[in-house]
Amino acid sequence: MASIKPDATIREFQDFNKEVYGLPDDRNFSADGMLANIERFLMRGLKGIRKNDEEKIKTNLLISLSWFMSLMNQFHINIEREVWKRFPYICSYCASCPCVCKEKKVEQRQQIIIDETRQPKTIKDFQGMFEEIYPAKSRTIDHAGIHLAEELGEFAESVLVYRGAHQDDGMAKIISEASDLLSCCFGVFNSLQIDMADELSILFSENCHICKKAPCECSFQFVASFKS
Repeated sequence: MASIKPDATIREFQDFNKEVYGLPDDRNFSADGMLANIERFLMRGLKGIRKNDEEKIKTNLLISLSWFMSLMNQFHINIEREVWKRFPYICSYCASCPCVCKEKKVEQRQQIIIDETRQPKTIKDFQGMFEEIYPAKSRTIDHAGIHLAEELGEFAESVLVYRGAHQDDGMAKIISEASDLLSCCFGVFNSLQIDMADELSILFSENCHICKKAPCECSFQFVASFKS
């Protein structure tokens, strides 16, 4: 049985999605199709912010993250490693922890120095790292949601550009935008004071969160019309 544990790593969550959803993804979804599902569930999560519905926010963002991991698998991106390279316990732009971009009006991306000894191990650890870099008290949940939507748009654009040109620099752009998107997902969970790993372990306690099978046996028609 495939499952996510409260102490799971980002890599383990990515591998879980490969085990449970890899077969139906390969058969039924192109990269564009998976991107559409990332967008549709993430936007439902943002609707939850507008409606002040915490359950709707977390459920839809977790499902969106599952699709996101499936797309990372298709592109053969180790997103845990890439997030760490972009945010090695410091802001990816001002290179400070906590971020001082607003206070110092940083106008140019600073050089990043990585201290490998500080790399977080689990999803919980990464969420804690992002709370230190971008403290939730410095923004409202609405602001966190708007930032997430902004990064979703930039990520989608990078995928579409790469799918049209298939150039190496396009893949590099996908990697950086994917890292930014995941960082903002952590930001929303931090704003809500919800432990992402705990919620993932509940939703994905036994294979697919709907059919409870691995590989998932949900039909394409069911997936396409699924409401959450």
